[in-house]
Amino acid sequence: MAVPKRKTSRSATRSRKSANMRLTRPPHSLCPNCGASRLPHTVCGNCGWYRGRQVIEVE
Repeated sequence: MAVPKRKTSRSATRSRKSANMRLTRPPHSLCPNCGASRLPHTVCGNCGWYRGRQVIEVE
């Protein structure tokens, strides 16, 4: 088994890890009923519709 010759520094380790820990915004889709932006596979918070039917009452 290969063994590293020197200990990896803390800054090298953290910079490598931080390259993969970027925050990305979740994808958004448009509600077909009202056109508002919403998360996919969730009820629209603006009109209360999901998959072509009224699921919750929204004032």
